[in-house]
Amino acid sequence: MLLAAVRRFLLLLLLVGGGSVLLGLAFGLLVGSSVNRSISLGLYVSGAFLLVGGFLLGNRGPMRRTGEGGSPMSYGRSLRRATPDEVRDSVNVTVLLIALGFVLLVLAVSIDSRYELV
Repeated sequence: MLLAAVRRFLLLLLLVGGGSVLLGLAFGLLVGSSVNRSISLGLYVSGAFLLVGGFLLGNRGPMRRTGEGGSPMSYGRSLRRATPDEVRDSVNVTVLLIALGFVLLVLAVSIDSRYELV
């Protein structure tokens, strides 16, 4: 079971990281940047985005809206407590986003030619 989870995480990392690299390369070609700088910039942006998204999702409270209609700021809304499954899913997605973002940032630092790691 743990091996399957690691395999899914690596597949997701490959998809998100590969997309970030491709978008970074495309943007780098437009502005005339070097390949290493373009790749690291794409990984920096996507890693930071995932970290912020995980942080915001993790700060979600235990209350949920009951209805689907109306605006989120409406005064007549009714609230309910989140089910244990909803809380577990929220925590799992938060951990996944933060782990992906952290790994992408570590990859970006290791690729960035401006910094020496040794």
